[in-house]
Amino acid sequence: MPATPPLPVDLSGIRLDPGQGLSRQLYQALRERILDGRLGSRTRLPATRDLAALLGISRNTVTRAFDQLYAEGYVEGRVGDGTYVAELSTARPVPQPPVGPAPGPALQRLQEHHLPPPVTGAPRAFRIGVPAFDLFPFETWARLQARFWRKPSPARLGYGDPAGDWNLRELVAAYLRSSRGLSCEPAQVVITCGAQQAISLCAQLLVQPGDRVAIENPGYRAAGHAFAVAGAELCGVPVDNDGLDCAALAQVEDCRLVYVTPSHQYPTGVTLSLARRLELLEWAERRDGWIVEDDYDGEYRYSGTPLAPLAALDRQGRVIYVGTFCKITFPALRLGYLVLPPALAESFARRRALDMRHSEIGTQAVMAEFIAAGHFQRHVRRMRLAARARRDALLRDWPDSIPGCAPMPPVDAGLHLCVRVNSLARERELVSAARAAGVELNGLSEYWLENSVEPVDNRAGLVLGFAAVPEAQIAEAIRTLRKAWHL
Repeated sequence: MPATPPLPVDLSGIRLDPGQGLSRQLYQALRERILDGRLGSRTRLPATRDLAALLGISRNTVTRAFDQLYAEGYVEGRVGDGTYVAELSTARPVPQPPVGPAPGPALQRLQEHHLPPPVTGAPRAFRIGVPAFDLFPFETWARLQARFWRKPSPARLGYGDPAGDWNLRELVAAYLRSSRGLSCEPAQVVITCGAQQAISLCAQLLVQPGDRVAIENPGYRAAGHAFAVAGAELCGVPVDNDGLDCAALAQVEDCRLVYVTPSHQYPTGVTLSLARRLELLEWAERRDGWIVEDDYDGEYRYSGTPLAPLAALDRQGRVIYVGTFCKITFPALRLGYLVLPPALAESFARRRALDMRHSEIGTQAVMAEFIAAGHFQRHVRRMRLAARARRDALLRDWPDSIPGCAPMPPVDAGLHLCVRVNSLARERELVSAARAAGVELNGLSEYWLENSVEPVDNRAGLVLGFAAVPEAQIAEAIRTLRKAWHL
């Protein structure tokens, strides 16, 4: 038997894993050798039959690897003369750690202002910002979704309106008129991917780099980050028992935009008084400015009917209203909306189109049917009753006296409450012990701007969500806290 002729190049160092795609591995091995110069330009490669015999694989496997190298221009064939490495540049720089261009101002701002990693997993006591997932009528939602996708209208399967599905916008406007006293038209509504995108749109369109933006301090840090990334200079305005201090706001010079959570201030839980609401509207008119009103959990009112939003008092077109479905349904739904002064609605829709063209139609259509059939309104009532019962369980079982803590405050609205603590050290001690025991607590100190002038110990407190889990889990979590805090 004649000896196998020697290969034109030594490829004996190639090792292939039979458990992986053989042709892909061979292609990658040959490409690597071509790029790093071990197989130089014009080098003749072995015949497919010979290379297959050397590596102990099928000829078809080698052929597929060669075909990929041909397609990408690494090798070329010469009729009757085999396969050769293509003519490539021989100037190969010495490998260096990758260094990109210096980040511009926008990227630098993003490095300083971004959201922390989300808290994942099933809700536990006392997680903030989530409602009662266990009460959502998933069977009803699934039935409506199946009905829509069984035979969707071809007219709804193309590119949609960046402002959102018209049916949903009509129903949102009708819901706000009837339940919140907010007079608006569908053309003023822009559907968004949750409240955060709505706030971000306000930052993108109403703020120029260097502008001063007033925000509540302590406040919703994610909103502050959105304005800061747009180039705003954040000006913290203190909050007291009546909400945002409008006298302090008036002292902020060259400021024409303020972000507020008037129905249930985040995170202190206070409500902006009527006198302050009127002062705030006068401020906006006097400054020719804007008020961004985030009504994230305004449906949750436990004495009387939900308060009319600040936007319902606006007669000058100064208030931009941010609403969300996520605090009534669940955050993963990612469905919110803006109610805009008529002069701004088209511009906001155009800007939104540049980011994501339009929202996914199925979720919008199902939510529209969910509202039209009355399911949404019934679910709001169910969620309000459940949140009140869970609030009552927390108020009933919470320890009467915790060293260093103020008494539990009255809670008339929202999905969370705030208990003041007498020092930052005590706050950290309580939060650390709770988390070690598996109970989620947030420190109030986390919600302040870094440049706050408020004394450090005055920033301390415990922020507790009470709506995420049933009463039995709340009682169990409080028993756990008693042990962790040695009460």
